[in-house]
Order: sequence, then C-alpha cells, then structure tokens
Amino acid sequence: MPAIESVPAPQRVAVIGAGMVGLATAWFLQERGVQVTVLDRTGVAAGASWGNAGWLTPGITTPLPEPAVLRYGLRAVLSPSSPVYVPPRADARLLRFLAGFTRHSTAAKWRTAMRAYIPMNRRAFEAFDALRAGGVSAMTHEAKSFIAAYRTEAERSVLLDELGHIHSAGQEIEFDVLTGAEARGVEPSLSDNIGAAIRLHGQRFINPGEYVHSLADAVLARGASLVTGADVVDVRDEGTGVRVVTSAGADERYDAVVLATGTWLGELGRRFGVRTVVQAGRGYSFSVAMEHVPSGPVYFPAQRVACTPLGDRLRVAGMMEFRSAEAPLDRRRILAIAEAARPLLRGADLDARVDEWVGSRPCTPDGLPLIGATRSSRVFAAGGHGMWGITLGPLTGTLLAEQITTGRQPAELQPFNPLR
Repeated sequence: MPAIESVPAPQRVAVIGAGMVGLATAWFLQERGVQVTVLDRTGVAAGASWGNAGWLTPGITTPLPEPAVLRYGLRAVLSPSSPVYVPPRADARLLRFLAGFTRHSTAAKWRTAMRAYIPMNRRAFEAFDALRAGGVSAMTHEAKSFIAAYRTEAERSVLLDELGHIHSAGQEIEFDVLTGAEARGVEPSLSDNIGAAIRLHGQRFINPGEYVHSLADAVLARGASLVTGADVVDVRDEGTGVRVVTSAGADERYDAVVLATGTWLGELGRRFGVRTVVQAGRGYSFSVAMEHVPSGPVYFPAQRVACTPLGDRLRVAGMMEFRSAEAPLDRRRILAIAEAARPLLRGADLDARVDEWVGSRPCTPDGLPLIGATRSSRVFAAGGHGMWGITLGPLTGTLLAEQITTGRQPAELQPFNPLR
C-alpha cells in the first residue's frame, strides 16, 4: 500500500459535509482517537442522504456508466418523463461530464470499474455492523424479500444479463427467477401486470434520513462538534495545518480536512488537484399509503422506480436527472414516477403523495467515487459515489479514517484516487 507524504497523525480533523459519507468518516476517525468537527452548510442529511431509497445492496452495486445507458438515445434523454433526463440547455460543465460518461459506457470499461467495486462490496455490511456494535441506534433491516419486477420475461432478460456480468466479474449474488404469480405470492402489492420477476437474496435496507440522524447523534455523543449553517468558502493548506473559513466569517485551523460535500466536491477540491467532474445526478422520491406495505424493497428496473417500506408507508423513488443541483424540484418528474408505478403496484394511493423530494447524487464520468488524499497530504476527498453513497458510505469512512491516521492507503481505495 503506497504511502502519502509523511505528516504527523492528525489530532483535530474537520469533516465538511454531514451526509452518510461525512458522518461515517467522522465516526471512524473518532474510533481512532481523533477529535472531529463536522461542518455543513445546511444540516444533517440535508442532501442526497435523506430522501433516497435507502437500499443497502452491495450485490448490485455497479458502475453507473454502462452500455445499456447508450441505448436510450437522444430523443429519450431529452424527455422529462424519461428515466434518464438531460435538460436541452446543458451547460459546458454538464457536456464535459456527459462526454466522459459516454466514453466510459462500454463493456470493457464497465468490467474494469466493476472489478474496483468488488472489494468494497464484499466489506460493505461489515462497516454497518461496526456502527451498530459501536452504539449507532438505527437499524439496518434484512431484505427478506427484494423483488425486481417486470411486465414480461423479455424485459427481465436485461437484469439477468447484468447479474451474469456481475458474477463473471467475480462478485457473488444469489437470486431466484420467478413468474409473475410467484412474485405476487411473495409480494401481494404487485399488480397483475407483473409477468416476471427476480428475487435477490442477502441485501438490506434502511430509512436513510433516520439512519443518518442516528449516526450524527452517535458522533455528537462521542464528543464531536457539529456546526450547521456553515458554508465553507475556503480551505488552505498552510504547511503545518489546514485553515477552514466559512461565509459567516468563522476561521479555524485543523490538522486535516475531509471534503465530503457530495455534488459540490469539486468547488473546494479543485485547488488540491481534484479535476474529475462531479455532476448532480438528481433523484426524486415521495411516500404513499398502501393497502399492503411490502415486506421489503420492490424494484421496477424497466421504469427505474425503486420502492422501499418505511414504517406504514412506501417510499417511491426514481429517475436520474443530470441537471444543476440548485434547480428547483420539477413536478413533471414526480408525476412521471407516479405514472410509471401506477400500473405495477396494487393498492398504492399514488395521488396522495407526501414528502415529495429531490436530491443530488454526486456522479463521476467513470462511475467511481473519489476517496483518499489529494495533492495535499492534509486534505482528503470522500465523494462521487453516485447512487451508492448509502451502501458504501460507512466502509468509505472506515478506510479513509485508516488512511488519514496511518498515512497508508488501503488497497481497496487504490482505484478511487481523487487525482486520477
């Protein structure tokens, strides 16, 4: 494992970003005796960590750029009802991202990126178990049923092919192939329009907002400071420490800093050599009442709609919208998700939606996150996980805390070099 420039083990570290990745890094730094301050411009779980589907699915954690994405075609991605949407007035930065994304949407590049994910996927649950054992009160739930449902067997063949590629890359995942009737026997909330399905085994899920707030509580209980409303405008390596300045005028010095700012990672990371474009891949969600709340996650891959039971309601999430993170919620996207799910779910009150939400997943052109030391040996990046920040956030925190405190890069992080 290559070493970074030798610096004393840090005693005080600032983590910028209070989502899953930032708070998990803070927690595992505390495990190693580091005093942590967490800063966020809004608050805990205010970004992509709150309203997503909450799936913990290392079995299907794969690179977002893939050959299937290219099959949508230009007309599809320009439609607001498309599962993947690009606004017609794309700016230069977005076009640069899309060009890189397209270059990486080949079978060969997918296989290379998939091999990078496998060591992370194998250890993902280990990190959640460590958090639970260490006092994080929120639960992870075993997905006793995890159904990917389709209208036809022909539609299902796409995921069966992907599962074959995942297996060929060296990652194990167990699944059953079901008829529509068998799927309804497992999950009665599926409608009669479902004619084929796959049941995945060995996955979990969480209520993401609840979990991340519980993680924040644990970090605070162990002595960290949490500063919200802290819009960090400057990070400077001064040779013997790092100065962090906020728009409100706060000015503090730390031994090291972690940039866990999601879609905004490049804003602070650029001066430290992080050149990879981090683009907002916006997802939408809402919650609805159900006659029968599913016992586990339900996925409609052809429609890109993900459903998760959260208490007495069902969270319905979906879409990939490559657009500015600051753009307002687009109600056309909410309606598109509702209409896509309507014929596939039984007993869902899709016209009585609550908690309508949009959040920005931080996506990279090659589909791999940015984790590790930057050009500065005191400034570290932790972001760009795309759809997998919830699944891989705790393990990211484990491995990055090891690198920060020992100066040695864990082997699992080598493909995710922020300077690549």
